[in-house]
Amino acid sequence: MGKKVGSLKAPHLSDFVIAFVILLLCLTCLVPFFHLLAKSLSSNTAVLSKTVFLWPKGANLNAYITIFRDGQLTHSMVYSLYATALFTAIGMVVTVLAAYPLSVKRLKGRGVISLLIMIPLYFAAGLIPEYLLIQSLGLYNSMWVLVLPLAFSPYNMLIMKSFFSSTIPPSLEEAAYLDGANHFQILGRIILPLSKPILATISLFYAVGRWNAYADAKYYISKKALQPIQYLLYNMILNATASEAVSLSESTATQSTPEVFQAAAVMFATLPILCIYPFVQKYFVQGVMIGAVKG
Repeated sequence: MGKKVGSLKAPHLSDFVIAFVILLLCLTCLVPFFHLLAKSLSSNTAVLSKTVFLWPKGANLNAYITIFRDGQLTHSMVYSLYATALFTAIGMVVTVLAAYPLSVKRLKGRGVISLLIMIPLYFAAGLIPEYLLIQSLGLYNSMWVLVLPLAFSPYNMLIMKSFFSSTIPPSLEEAAYLDGANHFQILGRIILPLSKPILATISLFYAVGRWNAYADAKYYISKKALQPIQYLLYNMILNATASEAVSLSESTATQSTPEVFQAAAVMFATLPILCIYPFVQKYFVQGVMIGAVKG
């Protein structure tokens, strides 16, 4: 038994073991990130000689300067930000409007509706029927093919529905209903103000999912101007060889080697998520745990 120091217990050996394991898990995420950052800020010679690990050598910003001068990556970044914001907004509206009614106990048939919504989680038509559907709807080679098909996630809806059911007292909704408030007033004035943790969490799920996805662009978009930044990076890394510079224009190849330019491009593409996540982090764990565990 650990001795008490004041009102606190002295740490056990198991506490140090757990802390050490958590530290190792954190390092598995942080070390690759800092290694990539160091490569993006290092000289071509240092990177080619494989001497860059966690600290830049021959520090320079040539790769980042090239990205901004060329313009293709910056255009793709702005385009991807717009598509992601639109996708997240539409996804949140649809998810809230589906989750709230299914959390209301007096809705008849809500169990059957929930079951029907869950079916796509286990079964899918496949790529070919989906491709034919996209073509028939006129979404091929359109920004909307990145927004509409995946704008509703049954998984996210079930998490939000569970949050509404387990966290918000039914008496609040019933009292407002008896006082004459309609469902949109109840949702806007009672439910949503009390649901900031789950709203922030699901918004992050939608935004990160859209930002990191590139498979739909690979199948349904052939115009380069409509390709999101992740698919552009995928093509750059896939087509790169040791003897061929990864470049967006002829001037790029003379300033950056493939490894340096790839590292800078990947860091450039991760900036939006790195900027957004700190603002929603405080809601993230709370929203996921309450919405997914209870009920």
